[in-house]
Formats: sequence, structure tokens, C-alpha cells
Amino acid sequence: MTLDVSPRTYRFLPADIMTSSYRVVGKIMVTNTGALAMLNDVTHSSMEVHDGRMARIHMPTKLVDHFDLIRMMKQQVVTVGLARNEDLGPQPLVRGGYSNIVEYPVRITTQMLEIEGTLEVPGRFDFTALMTDGTRDFIPIFNATMAGTLLPNLRVESTTLLVNRHQIDFMALLSQRAKPQS
Repeated sequence: MTLDVSPRTYRFLPADIMTSSYRVVGKIMVTNTGALAMLNDVTHSSMEVHDGRMARIHMPTKLVDHFDLIRMMKQQVVTVGLARNEDLGPQPLVRGGYSNIVEYPVRITTQMLEIEGTLEVPGRFDFTALMTDGTRDFIPIFNATMAGTLLPNLRVESTTLLVNRHQIDFMALLSQRAKPQS
């Protein structure tokens, strides 16, 4: 006997997705494990955006097209903005089971974007481990502000921003910013 339908419960979450050339605003379908688990699921390399509205990244507010369903490869997604921290998923999953979390204000850059926000990690900051260990491709940044490097019209604020670690050019801790010479 086989089941024709999945036993999981799905729900839609509003999402603001950036690729290197487009901004897509729509809804992503997730299970009770949230957006972080869906994006970091290594058994699926693509994702679907329902009721997706597309804009070119250099004109982020000008609608180019609107589709009932847009399919994209996760590896090409640079960021996914979510409206609520709860949309990430259950806290043990988001924080990897750790209870002692340290917040680090960071600046992250990609080829097209500059991001400032708060990175939460267990214990001390270890850039190499964050970028290379495990299967978690998307890193949550909280209270994030994202701006276009060469595109002054592009500015997005998000409660939670998931950043594709494979798209990151550099990451700097704001607490390590050099003091200006007197």
C-alpha cells in the first residue's frame, strides 16, 4: 500500500529572494521545520516560489513579470528575506541545539550586495568552520539591512535574512572595525 499524498503539513511563507540579477518576491512552501530546513535540504537542489513577482536587480521596485510558479536553483539564490524569525523553524533546528548563543554584528558582501546584521553562533566566531563545515548552505542574519554595491536604488531591510554561504565574498565583525587615525 502506498500513500498518494505526503503526510506532512505545508504552509506558505512570504519571501524576498535575491539572485545575482533578479529580485523575486513571493511565497515559499515549507513544512513545520521552516524555511531554514527547506533551503538547507541537500536532497533537493531546486525550490519553488508561488505567486512570484520578478524585478531586475538594478530596478528592484519595477515589476518585470508575474508568475503563478517560479522554479529556481538554490545554489543561484544569494539571499532570502523573511518577515519573522519564527519562519526559520524550531529554535533547536535554527541554533543547532545550542543554548548559549553569542551575537556578532557583521558586515557581509557578495558580488552585488552589502549586508549588515547580527550573526548568532554558539561560542566564539570561527569563520572557517562557518563557511566550510556541515551541510548548512544558508546562514541566518538577524535584523539585516541589505544594499546594492553599485545599485543605490536597492535597499532592503529584513527581520531575518538567509545568506547563501557559497555566494559570500567576505565577512567582517563590526567590533573589529579599525579606529580612525587621529
